[in-house]
Amino acid sequence: MKIKLIWIGRTDGDVFDEAIQQYTKKLRFYTVYEPIAIPYLKSTKSLSQDEQKKREGELILKKIEPGDVVVLLDERGREFTSEKFAQFIQQQANTGQKALVFVIGGAYGFSEAVYARQNFKIALSQLTFPHIMTRLIFAEQLYRAFTILHGEPYHH
Repeated sequence: MKIKLIWIGRTDGDVFDEAIQQYTKKLRFYTVYEPIAIPYLKSTKSLSQDEQKKREGELILKKIEPGDVVVLLDERGREFTSEKFAQFIQQQANTGQKALVFVIGGAYGFSEAVYARQNFKIALSQLTFPHIMTRLIFAEQLYRAFTILHGEPYHH
């Protein structure tokens, strides 16, 4: 099963980049992991929040295939322990799905169309993080999930 992470924002130039790259590299031992950046919209000052979410949503949906399982990283989603997140990953792998797609929305969240397309909604925390930190936390937790599933000592 391929795992994708789609997000709105920049791809480089941040202090967290090196750590994100390290976890991305480690994930290659367990799965095909594809990070996908959608650049920030340009000229958003004249757009309402809803219009900005709608346009970002259209760009997100273009990156999702019809058979993909879509998981929104949303503050109102279900929270997991690391062990339960590992079980969730295993359950999705057991379904035989081609791809599991996690999505980080824009500054104002997700459009109604993206919410309509989602299969699951999970929260990494009830706290709000910058997107770059969310990418790092997600990559680390995904790596941790695979080490748990493989009985490796990283989790301890």
